[in-house]
Amino acid sequence: MPVAPVPDGYPALTPYLIVADGAGALAFYRQAFGATVRMTLQGPDGRIGHAELMIGGSLIMLADEHPAIGAVAPPTVGGTPVGLHLYVADVDAVVARAVEAGARLVHPVEDKFYGDRLGTIEDPFGHRWHISTHIEDVSPEEIGRRAAALQGAGA
Repeated sequence: MPVAPVPDGYPALTPYLIVADGAGALAFYRQAFGATVRMTLQGPDGRIGHAELMIGGSLIMLADEHPAIGAVAPPTVGGTPVGLHLYVADVDAVVARAVEAGARLVHPVEDKFYGDRLGTIEDPFGHRWHISTHIEDVSPEEIGRRAAALQGAGA
């Protein structure tokens, strides 16, 4: 029988985060986002060689930095151009909990023209998270009108 190209229990696309403190990251994601750890493999030096977390039904993998193979965390390379977007039931509570757990508030929570209430944090490991609660269904045409109005207002 042929092997499936995507293993059972895995999505086709999974973010893989590199952090400078794997154990700390696992604790932070549990506290801030209610993550559950699906598996953890430690290297002989005690660092996290590979871990899998479930956050809101989504899989995220992570590992400690390993510069010898090019696996470096955002602070090592001066930041990250990538953001993770997480939908939750109560954005205000989740952002507050993340900040309390050690995240830095980048953009406060506010209602957005495209129908989400959103705030942005940077976790203690340099990864950016856009946390949202969907509050209004907005058509693509209305999103375009609202964006144009905001641009015209200089926002």
